[in-house]
Amino acid sequence: MREVAIVGIGITKFGETWEMSFREIGIQAGLMAMQDAKLTAEDIDALYVGNMSAGRYIEQEHIAALIADYSGLARDHIPATRVEAAGASGGLAVRQAYMAVASGMHDIIVVGGAEKMTDVGDAASNAIQSSAADQQWESVFGATSPSLHAMIARRHMFQYGTTREQIAQVAVKNHRHGALNPNAQFQKEIDLKTVLRSGMVADPLGVFDCAPISDGAAAVILCPMDMARKYTDAPIRILASAQASDTLALHSRSDICTFEATKFAAMNAYRQAGIASKDVQIAEVHDDFTISEILAIEDLGFFEKGQGGKATEDGQTAIGGSIAINTSGGLKARGDPLGATGVAQIVELVQQLRGQAGKRQVGGAKYALAQNVGGTGATAVVHILGVQ
Repeated sequence: MREVAIVGIGITKFGETWEMSFREIGIQAGLMAMQDAKLTAEDIDALYVGNMSAGRYIEQEHIAALIADYSGLARDHIPATRVEAAGASGGLAVRQAYMAVASGMHDIIVVGGAEKMTDVGDAASNAIQSSAADQQWESVFGATSPSLHAMIARRHMFQYGTTREQIAQVAVKNHRHGALNPNAQFQKEIDLKTVLRSGMVADPLGVFDCAPISDGAAAVILCPMDMARKYTDAPIRILASAQASDTLALHSRSDICTFEATKFAAMNAYRQAGIASKDVQIAEVHDDFTISEILAIEDLGFFEKGQGGKATEDGQTAIGGSIAINTSGGLKARGDPLGATGVAQIVELVQQLRGQAGKRQVGGAKYALAQNVGGTGATAVVHILGVQ
């Protein structure tokens, strides 16, 4: 297996991009990544695109071919592949490309992630997102993504004494980080009262506990480590790439407060990288709901189970804390265009490890981790990056 590096990154601003189409935002992110790596179309061997549900959001299937066509890559007849794993589509696309480069199948791969969610109404968008749950045993009975996560939050509060205020502090912290990110959908700080007084979505989660509906795209370029310095002076090495699965429905799990897929993916990633959770200085985790971040930092081993809420309340997960979580603003403030989210996490970590994160820069970071989740934890993808 060859060592793999990231040599180019690109990301659009997340939010409501009425002025741009799906193909335009996807191509924009890809071109930015290619410019960052000083590559031309003739250099690219393959394309992977993370996307959850373009067929329902914009009535367009065959997404990989679409992006290849309009980015000028179709003329070279390169293989273009769409990857779908609900909210983990982007992270899994990165993993598929990683394996293709590591195996020697391809040398230079563009990985894109894109979703345009605002072309349908809020009710339709929420229904599409909830299709990541078990249709036969959850969605058909009215269970939505917010209500399923609300059940998780209630159980965590009962089982570990986590408070409503501690859960809300995730949103406060991530909006503070997002205010420093020029590509974030929300670039304004909020206070605890704002979160607690926001309209109820599914008790105990309110509007400010939920990631927004977003448009956006992100892209990264992968190549073998021994070729990386041809394209950049600051290659970032992918030290580990791991994926795990769990039951689709929550009722089939012994403990809904633990995402076993995250735990197993993280365990394999730490083993591949030859490090432990305590060695990680920065992490982008899948905070589609505020409770999701608390579960993530526990399941990834950063804090003991049941202590994630207190750690957040104490400021340990903020920039300047013991481990900086979601310096981009996370899904909560940066935005959550489903297929782009996992790739955007990688973009943020590369910027941090390069020292290019501006006002949100974490100093001296050597190891960074990304955790991307599909549904209520049925799929988890974990990557660990490191400076060369």
